[in-house]
Amino acid sequence: MARYELVKGSLALITLTNPPVNALSSAVRYGITEKIKRALGDPKVKAVVICGENERFCGGADIREFAAPMRGHSLVMLFDDIEAGEKPVIAAIEGVALGGGFELALACHYRIAHSKARLGLPEVTLGLLPAAGGTQRLPRLIGIPAALELITTGHHVSAQEALKLGMVDQITDENACKMAVEFALRAVAKPLSSRRISTLTMPCPPNLDALFEAVTMQVQKKARGVMAPLACIQAVRAAATLPYSKGMKRESELMASLFSSSQARALQYCFFAQRTAGKWTLPSGAQWSNIKPRDIRRAAVIGLGTMGRGIAVSLARVGISVIAVETEKKLLETGRQMVIGMLERDAKRRGVTASLYLLQFTLSLQDVKDVDIVIEAVFEDMSLKKRLFRDLSKVCRPSTLLYTNTSGLDVDALAGVTDRPHMVAGMHFFSPAHVMKLLEVICGPRSSSETIATAMSLGKRMGKVCVAVGNCPGFVGNRMVKTYTDQANFLLEEGATPEQVDGALEEFGFAMGVFRMSDLAGLDVGWRIRKESGLTGPDVDPKDPPHRRQGHRYSPIPDMLCEQGRMGQKTGCGWYVYEKPGGTEAKPDPLIQKLLEGYRVRYSIQPRKISSQELIERCLYVLANEGFRVLEDGIAVQPEDIDVIYLFGYGFPRHRGGPMFYANMVGLGRVLDRLEHYHHAHPDVPHLKPSQLLKKLVACGSPPIQKWKEHIKTMHSHL
Repeated sequence: MARYELVKGSLALITLTNPPVNALSSAVRYGITEKIKRALGDPKVKAVVICGENERFCGGADIREFAAPMRGHSLVMLFDDIEAGEKPVIAAIEGVALGGGFELALACHYRIAHSKARLGLPEVTLGLLPAAGGTQRLPRLIGIPAALELITTGHHVSAQEALKLGMVDQITDENACKMAVEFALRAVAKPLSSRRISTLTMPCPPNLDALFEAVTMQVQKKARGVMAPLACIQAVRAAATLPYSKGMKRESELMASLFSSSQARALQYCFFAQRTAGKWTLPSGAQWSNIKPRDIRRAAVIGLGTMGRGIAVSLARVGISVIAVETEKKLLETGRQMVIGMLERDAKRRGVTASLYLLQFTLSLQDVKDVDIVIEAVFEDMSLKKRLFRDLSKVCRPSTLLYTNTSGLDVDALAGVTDRPHMVAGMHFFSPAHVMKLLEVICGPRSSSETIATAMSLGKRMGKVCVAVGNCPGFVGNRMVKTYTDQANFLLEEGATPEQVDGALEEFGFAMGVFRMSDLAGLDVGWRIRKESGLTGPDVDPKDPPHRRQGHRYSPIPDMLCEQGRMGQKTGCGWYVYEKPGGTEAKPDPLIQKLLEGYRVRYSIQPRKISSQELIERCLYVLANEGFRVLEDGIAVQPEDIDVIYLFGYGFPRHRGGPMFYANMVGLGRVLDRLEHYHHAHPDVPHLKPSQLLKKLVACGSPPIQKWKEHIKTMHSHL
């Protein structure tokens, strides 16, 4: 796992060999330890260069080993030995030096980086901190403010940024290992006393306490309830106020408290869940990853509203030619200007030239006849979409794949009006489409393997986290979120206020509660869907009580707001009031309280005080319960897929792992018990009735989430 060579007669070259990123597994740690000992003990060796195989220095610890206490050789002792050695050790950084890999580089006396390398300490994103001296060495090297920023956020920096900060000594466009060997020959004659970072005097800024207090407040605001960033601050404070040896002891103590925490387990689960999402098999046993996708070079986007614009940008910035179609000249021109502006801003941010030459804007559907794929992003209206798909069947060549960006309509109904139902599927982007990373790929019952594989491959090319799901109303994300928002509305009827519900959810870790998020998205979207489904509007039987529609409990309160023109931020008022239309600062509105009181009086509902615990349980347990039904129905293959959808599409706090992982951490028995309690109190709310899969898992002893798939038996998978 580490190769040893003698080069130039007096230089030991140690190469890490653990593809793909040369992670510091126990075997690699053993290999480095033995090779360093050999080099330092060999009188012929005057200097050491450490590099990584396949142009990758080191991606850090092997996260697969985190499930058990770390065994084998200690990185702390190894790094101390490297630093204390009397022979210069140079890190040749290519590709990445992350986490333990960058801590290895910090233990070396010099660091030479390739110009395209990236460096950082991302442990905080796994619920941990850099525990091999990273929190103690980095502040001594680059100063406390810069070290705090890198360690508490886990951000990676480019080689150029690293050079400016003082993290590396030199960058090169040539082979970093070759340059490091040449550098090592010159370094032999230089003293090492000033190159041992642990012995450097800490560059402390004035008002040290004020700095740490400000950073702590910033972290608490940005990552509410998350433990790891605060532990990182404490570790860096130890570096600033204690001798190195005592600072290392404090770093170790803080790491021990994090390592076994539920948050670390949740964040590490998220890491693996993202990588397993979509890696499932067809009923035939074939894997999607083994099916060759189409090579997409030309795409059409139909509709230049918010979603269409974002999709066009996402395609163009990865080199795909885009023909954007609108029906009216004014809409086309507005869309054109906005797409060009978005691409130019994105290119400026990334330091590249905007790919405007890839764009074509047209009013004629005939112009899309030769594209490889079409992504439809028109108004969410089934009859409109059906007309469009009929027209596309006539216009497009027979090999063109057709995708719909619908957020919940029946993909198979659209496929049924075409001459190629097997070449139709859903690509549900999330708004704004050029920013949000999630892409739900919807498999219609007639969608071919190639059609799905192409959508998954294209999504990955666009930088999306892709999850393939089955075809049902709302698919996975929106099907589940309906139960969540319904519960929030029922809680308002029973005595809660929007700010109380949102406060509990935001304390749980959501960036925005359900009502603030609704105001941001716009209340009119859900209102239109409810009118189309017959839950509200002039066609509803006035004898049907507003709180019971279509046989189940239904809250008309959101419709009452819409009828008053309260559509959210866009109109300056919704569940909250805003200073002006488009404003973002949500303030409680006394008119909402008056509306709720009037509603309760009208329907003889006695308001009660509702605890934060009930608010969380009612909203989140029902969310997980619907997730169990999604698994029962074969709409998703595994709980990891559901959690990835909620992490990347709905802002579920990562340190909670996702709705399914959270239910697992709380305890499936407790979730079942509380759902039964709430369903007994509200028998007309079907989503509170515990799912059969949840009952089955509890009866089987509540197996860990990775074992749930063994208990999911579906008559027919929708994937």
